[in-house]
Amino acid sequence: MKVEETAFSADTTQNSPVILTSELGKVYRTGFWMNQKVVSLKSCSLKVYQGETFGLLGQNGAGKTTLLKLLLSIIRPTSGRGLLLGKPLGDRTAKERIGYLPENAYLYDFLTGWEFLVWSANLFQIPKKVQQQRIPQLLDLVGLSKFDACKKQMRRYSKGMRQRVAMAQTLINDPDLIFLDEPMSGLDPMGRCQMRDIILSLKQQGKTIFFNSHILNEVELICDRIAILSKGELICSGNVKELLGTPNTYRVKGKGGDWESLQKWIPNLESLSDGFWQGELQGEMYDFLASLRLMGGYLDTLKVYRPSLEEFFMQKIQGKI
Repeated sequence: MKVEETAFSADTTQNSPVILTSELGKVYRTGFWMNQKVVSLKSCSLKVYQGETFGLLGQNGAGKTTLLKLLLSIIRPTSGRGLLLGKPLGDRTAKERIGYLPENAYLYDFLTGWEFLVWSANLFQIPKKVQQQRIPQLLDLVGLSKFDACKKQMRRYSKGMRQRVAMAQTLINDPDLIFLDEPMSGLDPMGRCQMRDIILSLKQQGKTIFFNSHILNEVELICDRIAILSKGELICSGNVKELLGTPNTYRVKGKGGDWESLQKWIPNLESLSDGFWQGELQGEMYDFLASLRLMGGYLDTLKVYRPSLEEFFMQKIQGKI
């Protein structure tokens, strides 16, 4: 084994990443002669640890689904390498411990929810006695037991019910690592709330969850860490609280004072009607108040401010457009 391969696979301790990628990339060839290259993912290196809920964010076409498919070995990487659960990508023993919910899960419409879960359990060779215990538990977890799902054909399910039974199928093998591709896509507010509760319950069980989503306020509530992809490039990764910062930034609104001097304290200073101005304060609040008093201005409002994940996301993406 080469030295660099040894170094990459040596991190197999109890605290080692559940997901580990190094310079993972994917290039597609297109055109009549297959001579045109489309870079879908560029040198992506990330780590996801046991018990984390990790959110992958990005615009449409950013490379989120490509990365997910690479991790699941649905497609092969052009460059780089990765480990799942300490095993190389594509390892069969690792796949047995993985659950996957695609964005548009394919369901057999003329099967009932119960029959579909039995069929899925048989693929994993789960014993009948275990199935009889696990399937009712899963139906209860996803909120389908009250809909009498064991008797209804899935063609009669609503979008929310279909998403729930697909989630139950994802968990049929009691996976250690769960991949969710847009799990809240197409759900109404009640459905999103229920899906969020399911993810949080899985988190409490110690499951590792990796998911893509466009619904950033849900990601902010659920995730421990996030990564942002833009045009196939990983531009940001880290703890949500650390990235957004502690709520110690002040948003101020006032009137009067010298505009140039104010801009030294408030770089994003904007003018309002009737001579008022507002922006985010950079610097010590008490020093600013003393300076404002000397300028002959006064403060109208002061609010503690921390950007939302949506605002943070837009700032990062706009810097890459």
